Amino acid sequence: MEINLQNTVLKYFTDLTGHQIQQFALLEKLYREWNEKVNVISRKDIDSLYLHHVLHSLSIAKFINFKPGSHFLDVGTGGGFPGIPLAIMFPQCKFLLIDGKAKKIKVVQAIVDELDLKNCICQNKRSEELKLKFDFVLARAVTRLDKLIPMCEHLISETHINPVPNGLIALKGGDIAKEIKEIDNNYYSNKIPIAKMFDQEYFNEKYILYIQL
Repeated sequence: MEINLQNTVLKYFTDLTGHQIQQFALLEKLYREWNEKVNVISRKDIDSLYLHHVLHSLSIAKFINFKPGSHFLDVGTGGGFPGIPLAIMFPQCKFLLIDGKAKKIKVVQAIVDELDLKNCICQNKRSEELKLKFDFVLARAVTRLDKLIPMCEHLISETHINPVPNGLIALKGGDIAKEIKEIDNNYYSNKIPIAKMFDQEYFNEKYILYIQL
């Protein structure tokens, strides 16, 4: 079966505006074009863009329906995930997407510009350089939790506006029990199976890991 916008994003998010649907529909064209110049998504994965990258990112929107005015940092954004799909989903929230590789941020910035995402800023920076505060730090396939937490702990705001307290939201795959055990004594954590949200087999061992910081 062809993996497309209709049987991924639109299957699970039925109340999108026409503008949001147009923005999501543009993603495939933009990523195919840019991936020919700079490889931000593996060549074999581009046909599964909506399942492996867009819908995977949007699992966070199933976990929390963020309040307008929420601020997010997408650390090590790579090709713009999960930041870009979430910025489309939550136009009244603000997103800062950072990555240490300038060529990746160039692509992400170009895609953000094409989508006219006014709530999204892209910077070639590392989290250690930032002095800002955020409600949530987002991370997808960045590094292990024992390294990730010190990278972003200083960036979490002490003012909470969402139903879930501020913290780190990481998208993780496979057996992450050891990672959680290494940090569990110091932090409250919650592992949410994405397979409970979406019925595609791809998500069988994929998780949202929330850590209150």
